Amino acid sequence: MKITLPDTSGVLSDYTLTGTPIAQAQLTPSSARIVFSAAHVVADPFTANDPHGPATVDWEATMAFRRHLAGLGLGIAEAMDTAQRGMGLEWSGALELITRTKAEVPDALVFNGCGTDQLAPEDAKSLDDVIAAYLEQVEAIQKVGGRIILMASRALARVATSSDDYLSVYAKVLDACDAPVILHWLGPMFDPNLAGYWGSETFEGCLETCLEMIVANQSKVDGIKISLLDKDKEIQMRRRLPDGVKMYTGDDFNYPELIEGDDEGYSHALLGIFDPLAPAAAYAVSRLSQGDAATFRATLDPTVPLARQIFRAPTQHYKTGVVFLAWLNGFQDHFVMLNGAHAARPLPDFVTIFKQAESCGLLRDPELAVARMKRLLGVYGIA
Repeated sequence: MKITLPDTSGVLSDYTLTGTPIAQAQLTPSSARIVFSAAHVVADPFTANDPHGPATVDWEATMAFRRHLAGLGLGIAEAMDTAQRGMGLEWSGALELITRTKAEVPDALVFNGCGTDQLAPEDAKSLDDVIAAYLEQVEAIQKVGGRIILMASRALARVATSSDDYLSVYAKVLDACDAPVILHWLGPMFDPNLAGYWGSETFEGCLETCLEMIVANQSKVDGIKISLLDKDKEIQMRRRLPDGVKMYTGDDFNYPELIEGDDEGYSHALLGIFDPLAPAAAYAVSRLSQGDAATFRATLDPTVPLARQIFRAPTQHYKTGVVFLAWLNGFQDHFVMLNGAHAARPLPDFVTIFKQAESCGLLRDPELAVARMKRLLGVYGIA
């Protein structure tokens, strides 16, 4: 099968599809690693809302994708930044998403993003304002029976003046959590508003504060996801975590190596890239669970260039590539996103992503994907 695609200068040439769709596998609770996919939401393309107005979600398609992930045995990290949390999906919509997912896949492993996004950073005047916002979300999520991922707070980053402020806020919020949570350290490459999170301008200073907080609240912490796109920093922190506290890699650039691990430990996974890579993640970890590290790496290593393309700077626009692949793969009938985010990347990105996904076997129906890619090219005036 062939398709004519443009290069970065608009010159057209034929591209021949050669990939073989990834083999199917299903993870179980006894699998070698815990694997969460941070899942996207499907926008309603027929909404009358402006792109920057209230989010309008296609709930049927959004829940169908959750069933897809649960059917692969993957955990779901719900209402996170992959779902455009705080970037099109505000708190009221996030709570509805959390509630619907709980009802749709009640037996799946689901943790839910809990933050302070109902409090605009400029409206936060004190630490008490931040604590109150966190506690509102903690209470609402726990009321529907949801587990919590404690997300970084833009409001806290704005009002905190020292590392002690972070320690104080997290202690009070964690005290209100009924079950151990997953913490989330999100780097400024994903959200520039979070620069200096934990009260220091250096990684070493931030690390010490974060570890101090975890040790002081260890019974309330299941693990931590760090999204710094730096494998050495993740490994450094992983080796210093208290016993029983898990590291969930959020490194969408180096995940095969980090999940496989080394003689001193390994990372579980909580990744936005495991939304489009869900079949590859399930198959690879199923093989790792059988002691077949070679097939694990042979499956995931070729996907890294695709992940690096999707998560290239400005990194916060990675959701565009994620949803593009969901559309190519038939998980939604359109390529429209909340907040108009489908326009956040240029055509050459989509061409590259198409080629890389195809070569990795991540187009589950190549004929459908080719037809949809041709439709997109038509929007850009390419017949």
